[in-house]
Amino acid sequence: MNAQAFRAQFLADSVLSASPAKLLTMLYDRLALDLTRAEAAQRAGDRSTANENLTHAQDIVSELMVTLKTDAWAGAAQLHSLYSYLLGELMSANISSDPERTVACREIVEPLRSAWHEAAAQLAAPVPATVPAFAGAGASSGGLGELGVG
Repeated sequence: MNAQAFRAQFLADSVLSASPAKLLTMLYDRLALDLTRAEAAQRAGDRSTANENLTHAQDIVSELMVTLKTDAWAGAAQLHSLYSYLLGELMSANISSDPERTVACREIVEPLRSAWHEAAAQLAAPVPATVPAFAGAGASSGGLGELGVG
């Protein structure tokens, strides 16, 4: 197996073993990367590379739209509307080969990307254990220890 095959296998394994929160952040990371690459390609006059990256970005936004459960939380319908707007702007940026439109799309994506990373980090953070307090804990006359045992 060559290096490219190993990389492809690693990426496939990463996706298959990732939590839903991790998958979401991976999608946003790739979306931001696609937009950065597309802008650079547009500025360099490389329509083919820009098209490839913007088309991939559109695929990601479409996936985000289909997997969004709009009845799961209050802001989901608004996020779906934002995704719909973003999808249209990505298409327009691609058709017009306008790097400023691509930048505007990235400016929409970056705060969302940061917010989802923060949310994923909070989900992954260990919940601190609490120690129950017992009356008389640690008392010298046969009281219970800190954990409630002798």
